[in-house]
Amino acid sequence: MNVIKRQTLLEFSDKHADARVALNTWFSACKKADWKSYNELQKDYPEAFPVGDNRVVFDVKGNKYRLIARVLFVFKQAQIKWIGTHADYDKIDVKTVNR
Repeated sequence: MNVIKRQTLLEFSDKHADARVALNTWFSACKKADWKSYNELQKDYPEAFPVGDNRVVFDVKGNKYRLIARVLFVFKQAQIKWIGTHADYDKIDVKTVNR
């Protein structure tokens, strides 16, 4: 998968150092992945769930943080749309948020 907007992860890690290892692990796993469907993605991330518009929500660091990525299997892309605390996640519209 081509992960788009890694800078978003790096900037978030600068502000939330405790998320750095988990986000680097997520990034590395996505780069190596060759998912062809949501079912394949869920084998690697069983806690991930779709929310519409090809967006998938990932729990990060034991669900302390949430990451939303638009996963386009046909183009082998994961576009990072948003990352934040679980509390901030409860305040956004997951189908339209863009960072």
